[in-house]
Parts: sequence; structure tokens; C-alpha cells
Amino acid sequence: MSSFIQIPEDAPFSAEQRVWLGQFLSNLLANAAAGATASAPAGPAVPVTILWGSQTGNSEGLAKKLVKSLKKGNFEPEVFDMGAYDKARLPQEKNLLIITSTYGDGEPPDNAAELYNWILSDAAPRVEGVQFSVLALGDTNYPDFCKCGIDFDVRLEQLGGKRLFKRIDSDVDYDGPFKEWSDGIIGLLAPAGAVTSNGAAATVEQADTGYSKKNPFPSPILTNYNLNGPGDKQTNHLALSLEGSGLSYEVGDALGVFPKNPPSVVDEILAALPFNTKVSVPLPDGGEASLRDALISNYDIGTLNKSLIQKWQARSGSPFLRSLVQADDKKAWDDFCWGRDLIDLVIDHPADFTDAEDFVAVLKKLQPRLYSIASSPNAHPGEVHLCVGIVRYESSGRKRGGICSTFLADRAEGVKPGVFVHVNKAFRLPANGDTPVIMVGPGTGIAPFRAFLEERKVSGAKGGNWLFFGNPHSKTDYLYADELTAFEKDGTLQKLDLAWSRDQKEKVYVQNLMVQQGAELWKWFQDGAAFYVCGDASRMAKDVDAALHTIAEQHGGLSKEDSAAWVAQLKKDKRYLRDVY
Repeated sequence: MSSFIQIPEDAPFSAEQRVWLGQFLSNLLANAAAGATASAPAGPAVPVTILWGSQTGNSEGLAKKLVKSLKKGNFEPEVFDMGAYDKARLPQEKNLLIITSTYGDGEPPDNAAELYNWILSDAAPRVEGVQFSVLALGDTNYPDFCKCGIDFDVRLEQLGGKRLFKRIDSDVDYDGPFKEWSDGIIGLLAPAGAVTSNGAAATVEQADTGYSKKNPFPSPILTNYNLNGPGDKQTNHLALSLEGSGLSYEVGDALGVFPKNPPSVVDEILAALPFNTKVSVPLPDGGEASLRDALISNYDIGTLNKSLIQKWQARSGSPFLRSLVQADDKKAWDDFCWGRDLIDLVIDHPADFTDAEDFVAVLKKLQPRLYSIASSPNAHPGEVHLCVGIVRYESSGRKRGGICSTFLADRAEGVKPGVFVHVNKAFRLPANGDTPVIMVGPGTGIAPFRAFLEERKVSGAKGGNWLFFGNPHSKTDYLYADELTAFEKDGTLQKLDLAWSRDQKEKVYVQNLMVQQGAELWKWFQDGAAFYVCGDASRMAKDVDAALHTIAEQHGGLSKEDSAAWVAQLKKDKRYLRDVY
């Protein structure tokens, strides 16, 4: 085996990158010396434990992708759902890799919550012998970017763990950060010979085939209409064709939709820019297009975040932006970013860009939006249905709207939106059709439960179905009223509780009806019911969770501590599943 190659300190790399590169080159030379005909890697296999925390399946998918890569080398990988991991193992781990997302207000994913709370508590053990590294998934449009992963990383170091490779915080486009992280880890851990025959670390994945997020299917819109009655509120039901796509889905999955920005806003931005805009620019994924087309289809112009404003301020003479960046106050960031778009920076805080390429370099890639699928593939072969709340509002003197929702409502006629299926194994119906199901889905949270009910009917599932639905007004906001009534009549839906928050003086929400029906709900739980929640994470989902604790205390006779343990056990047993955003 070759000696370790030292990379000069004045080389243009960080310390960690120099270590990785030195190890990689050492391994490469050792592999060449051993010859391509070596039958097996030398030395004992390297143990690696991978823990994933995931709300929608991204972290789980990356964990499994990493396992495939590790199995190509001289590693012994084990992968665990954080909710199923034996905490007693932690101090004995050799190489611990954590992949976790963050959702809501900086919260851990549901399956990670118990481990997260334990490891941050005084009960957590010392882990001096553990090497660790964290890949944190997040979204820079949210203030608590990657908080869950950051907390794991900081706490493991506090407990005496040794950071194997730097933590990487990934925005929503995580393929590049994942590759950097996994390559870095394999480069540091790989014994000589544990590389592929072409000398590259064993992280090569097969190219995507067929339609996917990287190659979305252009889906014709078959149906597109407003489910609400007269008034300002608009919720569209869409049916899209999947014929010829080869795409398939299960109830509980989501559909990714690639939106387009409003051309009128793009034209206003172009008119205000101080350089030649009739040019081509590079696109985020390669290739190039005219600046106008790129701003419509490829770059995010609909959200502001801290990172963008910092880059903008560096090119702007705006005293306000300078003070905002220097103060670095969370509330000030939130207040400024809310209800503002890129157009506000262009008009109110002009910046000095050298040209169009310099301008798009500060922008993020326009990301697809995920919508819970509102149909069963067995009830609607060749189609996928969505229930989309159309977001419209006015702020800072401008009429604005959600980029994707207004695209689907106002700008999608004659257009075939690019779509892909996002698998969500964490939100599945019980395998046993005899299991009772309780569903809580106010507003557009009804979407997956329309799919659940269609699937339960088609499959002949005999377990009871109970739905809690709510919205402001019964006359105008009763989404899928005819279908739910029909499900009641044919026996698919045994119980339907409706919360109309604005139809009476006192506001009534789904969580209020849950507490009112507490005795019956407790009985369903004792009969093995699975409990599902879909909708707003920051308020509704928390209130529904609190209602569960109340029901356990009032009707199960449990203490606060025991009710919390009961709810935690429901999650661990996959009987309490959430699709929240």
C-alpha cells in the first residue's frame, strides 16, 4: 500500500479537501499497484451506520443510494429509519452518517423526533469513539434552514464525537451536495482497494431512465376547475394525463410540477435592468437560453431569502439592504422577505451587475412544487388528480400570487406542465384493509384522503373510514361535497365530521371536533386505527397533535407523560402519519 500523499498547504483547497484528495490519490495509486485483477479488497470491511430522518422521502432515498454505493466497496453499511434505531448502540458506533431534513419551524421530521429530542437531552451518552458526519437537507426560503441537521452535528461534537467530514447543508436541489458529501466520506473511509476499477470512489449511479424529476413528463391537463363557490377563495381540481409516460404512483405519493413565472413580471424586471437583456444566459442545469426565457422557466424570481439579499447587497448601494445584512436580525429578515419578490429588489434597491450572466448567477434555480395526489390510480387509470389552493394576495402595493398555483390556474391553458412522481412511503394506507382509518385534512389537506377513500372503495377494504374536514364556510368551501356525500351513502365513509370556522360566532376547527368526539376516537384507536394528518404544519398539525394528547388524557386516563409516550408509540408503530407542509 502506498504511503499517504500530502497535498501542499498552499494548494487551492481547504484543509478537509486536502486530506480527502491525499487519501483519494493514495487509494488510487494503491489500487493501480494491486492490479485490476485483484479478487477482493484488502483488509477488513469498514463498518458504516446510516440514519435517516425524512418527512417526504428525500433523506430516505439518499440513504439507500449511499448504501448501494458503499456496497460496491469494502464497507459493511447498515441503514436505519431514525424511529427504528436502537439508541443503546450509539456509543458503540464506529462511523455514523446522518441524513436528515428539516420541516415546519425548524422541526425534525416525525420519524426523527424521538432520537433528536433524546440526543439533545441530558440523557444522551458520551460518544468519544464515534466518527460522524451529517448531510442536512433544507430550503433557504425558510428561516430555520437545515436546523435539524445542524443540531445533530453540533450535539454529536459536544458529546465527544469526532467529525469525520464537514457537515454539508443542502438547499432543495440536493444532488450536487449529496455527491460532494458521499464522495468525501468514501474518500476518507475507503481502505486501499476499496475503489472502482476506473479509480473513482464507488458512488457511480445508473443514469435515470424514463421520466423523472430530471426528465419531467409533459402532461396534458384534462380538467381544471374551481371547487369553491362564489367568492375570493379559489381551489382548483386538476386532472392530468399520464398516458404514455410510464409513470406510476400509489395513494399517499405526491406529484412534482414544474411551474413557469409570469411573463408580465419578467418583462417588468427586464425593462428595469441596466444592461443589455437581449442576450443568452447559462441555465442552472447546463445549456443556455435567452434571458427572458430563462427567467420565465428556469430561475426563481418569486421568493426572497437571506442568501439572495446578501449577494444583492454586495452589488447594491442600498443603505437599507446594508443595514439589514449588517444587523442580521431574524425578525427583520422575515419581515422584509415576506410578500416581496425579485421585482422589489430590482425596482427599489437597484444593483450594479456587469451583464446578464452576472445577474442570473445570484439567482436560485426554479424548483418544482410538490402536491399531494388526490386520486387513486385504480379509480382513474392513466390520470393523476390534484387539489390546488390558488394563492393570491397584495403586498407592498402589488398584486401577487403563488408561482405554481397561479401558473396552473391562469397560465397553463394549452401548456403541458412538466411533472414527475415523488414517492412518499411514509404516508401509506395500512397493508391490512381491515384496519380502521382516521383522516384529518382541512382545506387542501383533503387531497390525499380523497385518494385514500377512492382506493379503499376500489380495493374493497372492510376497515372503517372517518374523515375530519374543515374550511371557512360550508356554502362556498365544501370541497368535493358531492363525492363525500356519495362515499357516505355507499358505506365507504362511516363517519364525516365537518368544521366550518366562520359559519358561527365562535371559530370551530377540526381539532375542536376531535376533542368533542374524543370518546369515540379513543375507541377507534383501541381497535387499532391508523391516524393520518395532511395540511398546514405550523398551526393545524400542532393543534391536532395537542388534541390527541388531550384525548389520551381525558378518555384513556393517561397522565401527561403517559399520553406523550402513547402518541410517540403511535408514530413508532406507523399508526400516526403526517403529510404536512
